[in-house]
This record gives sequence, C-alpha cells and structure tokens, in this order.
Amino acid sequence: MKISIETEVNARLDTVWNAWVTPEDITRWNFAIEEWCCPRAELELEAGGSFNYRMEAKDGSAGFDFEGKFTEINPCKSIHSKLGDDRKVEVQFIETQNGVKVIETFEAEAENSAEQQRQGWLSILNNFKKHVESKNN
Repeated sequence: MKISIETEVNARLDTVWNAWVTPEDITRWNFAIEEWCCPRAELELEAGGSFNYRMEAKDGSAGFDFEGKFTEINPCKSIHSKLGDDRKVEVQFIETQNGVKVIETFEAEAENSAEQQRQGWLSILNNFKKHVESKNN
C-alpha cells in the first residue's frame, strides 16, 4: 500500500530543496514529536548514493537509523529512494503561487497501521514546513 502526504511551504523552491537535502537542516526538522531528535544526518545526494538519518528519543531510551539509497535525483523537482527494507519513497517539489507543494509518497510497512504511519510522516513533514518558513523570517 502507498501512502501520500503533502504540505505547502511558503518559501522559494531553492530554499525548500536545500532544507530537504542539507544535513544541518535535516537535523533540525527530521522527527515526529518534540521528545525526539535527529542528532545526525549523512547523505550522498546522487543516484546510488546512500543516506542515514539517526532518530533518537531525547532521553536516550530509544533510537534507530532511517537509511536507504537514492535511486533518482531530479534537482528541485523530485527525489526517489529505496529504504533499507526495500520500500520505495518519492518526494516531489512543485512550485505554486504561494511557495512549494511538497508531496511525499511512501510504501507502508507492516508493523504499524497505515494511519499511524501517515500521521508520523505528516508530523515530520509539518516540522519541515515550520523549519523552512522560520528561515524566511
């Protein structure tokens, strides 16, 4: 099953793209709830390049590596990747009158309900929007 989420970011396309692919930015937005953080983000932004984003509870009680490989990069347009468990993810960046629509589509995993997954990924996407829009001020 595929799940799609989206948001519209009130910022220029290059600002949105750079915040998505720059490790220093990723560590500031890549977590679903305030009790978690992303202390490390590493990536090779090219087809066949890998990525690894460390996600941890701030109290140290849990953590995991969100990792995979990029399969296709279209600068300022889309990023296709495959996660470590072979699930596919696509992120699209579409310019609008008010900024950039970011659409993220991912294959669901079997451990959590589709709604839990949608909510978790959407929380991260909303953190991304908040982070990018705060850079504009």
